[in-house]
Amino acid sequence: MVFSNTKKIQKKKRKNTTPNCLPPTIKSHSLHSNGNQASPTQENPNPKHTQPETILLTKMPSSSTTIVSKCIIYPDQKSNIKPLKLSVSDLPMLSCHYIQKGVLLTAPPYSFEHLIISLKHSLSIALSHFPALAGRLSTDSDGYVYIVCNDAGVDFIHAKAKHLTLNAVVSPSLVDVHPCFKEFFAYDMTISYNGHHNPLAAVQITELADGVFIGCTVNHAVTDGTSFWHFFNTFAAVTKGAAAKKLLRSPDFTRDTVFNSNAVLPIPDGGPTVTFDADEPLRERVFHFSREAIQKLKQRANNNELTDSAEVMGKQVNDGWKIVNVNLNGNVTVNSNGKITTTPLANGNGRNEISSFQSLSAQLWRAVTHARKLDPSKTSTFRMAVNCRHRLVPKMDAFYFGNAIQSIPTVATAGDIVSRDLRFCAELLHQNVVVHDDATVRRGVEDWEKAPRLFPLGNFDGAMITMGSSPRFPMYDNDFGWGRPLAIRSGKANKFDGKISAFPGREGNGSVDLEVVLAPETMAGIENDMEFMQYVTPAVLVAQ
Repeated sequence: MVFSNTKKIQKKKRKNTTPNCLPPTIKSHSLHSNGNQASPTQENPNPKHTQPETILLTKMPSSSTTIVSKCIIYPDQKSNIKPLKLSVSDLPMLSCHYIQKGVLLTAPPYSFEHLIISLKHSLSIALSHFPALAGRLSTDSDGYVYIVCNDAGVDFIHAKAKHLTLNAVVSPSLVDVHPCFKEFFAYDMTISYNGHHNPLAAVQITELADGVFIGCTVNHAVTDGTSFWHFFNTFAAVTKGAAAKKLLRSPDFTRDTVFNSNAVLPIPDGGPTVTFDADEPLRERVFHFSREAIQKLKQRANNNELTDSAEVMGKQVNDGWKIVNVNLNGNVTVNSNGKITTTPLANGNGRNEISSFQSLSAQLWRAVTHARKLDPSKTSTFRMAVNCRHRLVPKMDAFYFGNAIQSIPTVATAGDIVSRDLRFCAELLHQNVVVHDDATVRRGVEDWEKAPRLFPLGNFDGAMITMGSSPRFPMYDNDFGWGRPLAIRSGKANKFDGKISAFPGREGNGSVDLEVVLAPETMAGIENDMEFMQYVTPAVLVAQ
């Protein structure tokens, strides 16, 4: 393991205070004092080279979060991965912000000094399993974009916000998400295209008075949510120790997939920009839904006709980690563009039942549409990102590294959404997901190749909702050695009116947290919508 550190580490033994993964000695290397990053072609510096080190003591704008130190972490082993060409699923994300997700934890049972040393060591090992994250983007003379696995390293930031307690940042009395979390991530509002010059990933460790937040930032043109959490899980498992490391699965860096293409994405002069107003006034709130509440919604969506196979469909369409084969016998009508029209489903043998997550999404769609007070004739679009790894024939490796997602748009008039029952919206969402099979994925690839374009994020007509992330992602599996996370939180990245992110609830068992970002007046509207709020339940986030 090698890293350039801003704080000198004393090589002396500690008395049973270090985690299992901490080596007896750690080499310290310097950070460029001017803050420059390694160049895209620079390999791992000479590990024996050491320069005078500095400690950074700077406050973030308008906050009390202090950056204590910053360094570059390099992979523990030299990479032998060839350049990885960005795919049809990767390239559109070049205009998106880096992904920012993190975990809130209680304080470790040893000093923060030792935690920082341990996490640096673990991150170095994890990068050896994910060498692409330690690389840089590079565009060749033909316009193809690659990840060059040159071991240039990732940023590691140590910050402090000791004025904040766990109860303060996730208190049940808080309505909106505490603004402090936006300061707990690196590369704030950075476009993924900037990975040509910036590291592709960063980890920020923020000390609280009685806890710690570990925030991970990763280039969205390099990973989707599946790969992001695979890396995060690996990082946590390495930190936890040998027993956890045995459960690790290596990422698949294969590029011979349907998403590999000869199409070239035209990049605008000056590079791409986000397609939404990142400065618009917004409110952000996490709504918690217990398993019992979601089951009630599911019963409504299925007209109270449930069978034992009810969750099979939900697992198939929402879970990239547990793949289930299900035969479909419903009547589904698709137009020439592969989009759903209107087709009733028969519950029959239960194999076409609407899933829990689709039922919850439908309820949110109804509430937001009602709160926006749209004209009944206005068309509303609900976009849902889906994992394509298990939809292709043959299936891709479940741990394929990169983006393997497509966006499914479902449309209906505001009048129908609000006036018709929950089943109407849930059925539309369900049908669109069901028919998104191998042929549909391939049509989507062909469509993009005919007109290569960046992914348009935003609420362009005032009637859009975009659902990202997944309650099936193993977010709470990030145990760094002293317990599961208390909460999952995100940064400022890719947030606009109508952006929803789905997280698993901490208690598991089918519970879901929806991170909802809306215009203030729309958020107030759904908070006053009793049909929606009756299903929202308090979440216990702080340690007992």
